[in-house]
Amino acid sequence: MDLKVFTSAIMEIAENKGMSQEKVIEIISEAIAAAYKKDYGKKKQKIVAELNPKTGEVSFWQLKLVVDKTMIFSEEELKKLKEKEVALETLEEKEGGKGKIRFNPERHIMFEEAKKINKSIKPEEELKIPLKTEKEYGRIAAQTAKQVILQKIKEAEREEILKEYKSKEGEIVSGIVQRIEPTAIFLDIGKTSGILLKAEQVPNEFYRPGQRLKLYLLKVEETPKGPMVFLSRAYPKLISKLFELEVPEISAGQVVIKSIAREAGSRSKIAVTATEEGIDPIGSMVGQRGTRILAVINELGGEKIDVIEWDEESTKYLANALSPAKVLEVKVLEKNKAEALVPPDQISLAIGKNGQNVRLAAKLTGWRIDVKPAEQTTQQTEAEK
Repeated sequence: MDLKVFTSAIMEIAENKGMSQEKVIEIISEAIAAAYKKDYGKKKQKIVAELNPKTGEVSFWQLKLVVDKTMIFSEEELKKLKEKEVALETLEEKEGGKGKIRFNPERHIMFEEAKKINKSIKPEEELKIPLKTEKEYGRIAAQTAKQVILQKIKEAEREEILKEYKSKEGEIVSGIVQRIEPTAIFLDIGKTSGILLKAEQVPNEFYRPGQRLKLYLLKVEETPKGPMVFLSRAYPKLISKLFELEVPEISAGQVVIKSIAREAGSRSKIAVTATEEGIDPIGSMVGQRGTRILAVINELGGEKIDVIEWDEESTKYLANALSPAKVLEVKVLEKNKAEALVPPDQISLAIGKNGQNVRLAAKLTGWRIDVKPAEQTTQQTEAEK
């Protein structure tokens, strides 16, 4: 195994996987160190390699932990531990700087000896001892290096995926349906697969292999099998993110989405406001001839969307939230509770099918809203007088 040829080949493989040069060099160095130890090192030795990417030259060092007498077991202490059937090989490592160790000349060096090599070294630090550079390695060493590389590249890929998709939490990703199972759907989202659990699917929305979808990236979790990317088609913020793609005024900060209420697959309400005079927030969201809102509706499989104007004044905001019903008056009864008066012929529209319109308005505003016909309320007031 020639080091320069080996280094060049691994650089190419790792870079094709989109890794940084620093990460590639780190992986190669660890692999070469493992190969060196296999052919030229001893058991228990800690060997590191440093690769010069410009020249392809490699330097090797043996690392030894600097210890003093207070840090190691005496012969008498080791004898007692052996009598207690303590496995002495487990005492050779010093974990977290706690407890004593069993001295091993391949892993440890006494403080007095270390100072002869490096005057500024201190106990509990690692001393680097230069080793002879070897350039040729046998088949077993090469196999060891290959195993280290495959493992490290896999780990690096996992890290990159975790980092990349973690930064995309709360954003929209595109996915292609790969596999459909009773409890979840798996999608290809680029460098990895995403999972769309049953609870995050839209009721009555049908999925088929090869279908391309836009999804909301809920969260990324690290698991023993690698990063798990959880997606959603039902999350309310999917709608606001879809509108961001279609409405430039949102990106420019001229239109702001204040609130969203959604019953996935059926109907949603979205409250918007303009931050600049002369900007029509609803018109911006709808687009010329409804092109913008239609693009979002089509992506959501025909889900109805009501865009209403947010208002600082609660009564106006509540009246707008009950759109498309016409509201004559809103009375604030107590904190977060109001009564909306509508014409008798608008009652069913204000309440909506199975109460959906008033329910979404309540979710959107955070108020409890009672819808009553205006005439009925007037008659009750006169009767009370």
